[in-house]
Amino acid sequence: MAKDYYQILGVAKDVDQAALKKAYRKLAQTWHPDRNPGDKQAEERFKEITEAYAVLSDKEKRQQYDQFGESGFHQRFSQEDIFRNVDLGDLFGNFGGGGAEDLFSQLFGGGRGRGPRQPARGQDYSMEIGVPLRLAIEGGERRVEYRNEDRVEQIKVRIPAGIEEGAKLRVSGKGGPAPAGGRSGDLYLQIRIDPDPVFRREENNLLVDIHLPYSQLCLGTSTEVPTLKGEKRIKVPAGMQPGGKIRLRGFGVPASAGRPAGDLYAVINVEVPTEIDEKQRKLLEQLAKTGL
Repeated sequence: MAKDYYQILGVAKDVDQAALKKAYRKLAQTWHPDRNPGDKQAEERFKEITEAYAVLSDKEKRQQYDQFGESGFHQRFSQEDIFRNVDLGDLFGNFGGGGAEDLFSQLFGGGRGRGPRQPARGQDYSMEIGVPLRLAIEGGERRVEYRNEDRVEQIKVRIPAGIEEGAKLRVSGKGGPAPAGGRSGDLYLQIRIDPDPVFRREENNLLVDIHLPYSQLCLGTSTEVPTLKGEKRIKVPAGMQPGGKIRLRGFGVPASAGRPAGDLYAVINVEVPTEIDEKQRKLLEQLAKTGL
């Protein structure tokens, strides 16, 4: 079942850091292991609220969670990543025991504090991959080839719908092999979105250029506009100015992870012919005399 970190902490999605910290502290006082010795249910609840706070209190992690949802977030961040650089020392000052570091060692397997040393992990790899705009918008599979030690590997990677430029995907266990039987490292893929010959993306919206003759802009017309769902006919009102936009609501980047679908904007441009015949020239000269 997907975890809703906001619901776990009982806060709204626009909660600020002060209110977030207050909400976590209140729950921590209830579920802290020192106040519930031997209670496994309380321990699991405490781990759950601590994980939620670790994500939402970090600006980058919170942004990734909001954008991609719980499932997409965990493709990018391991549990070790979630708790990296999280300082809970001032939140646990009123409790007994060895402090935050020992608590993390007890609850999360010794990854942070003075608990048992874990086997060394393999090296993490990082590389940039180009993703076509439409694949980034709609999601799908992408084959990735990379060098691991002395061999070339090919893997299939799931690209989440709506992924943005610069986002990172974590592929667990596809990094370097570990010495002494430890866990392999991870492969981190930084996303570069390749230009599309038809669409441009601005946040959750798409833009497409439409070129029409000057006469049609003056008189009004209808025209076909490409969308991700096929061609759609729109009306262009008389007197439409070059550079003006006509919105197609809901035809932009599809909805994902609780984010509503964007819109598509047809950007109207004047199509100026490079050559005209004699009849067209005479008509244009007549129009010019009338002020057009």
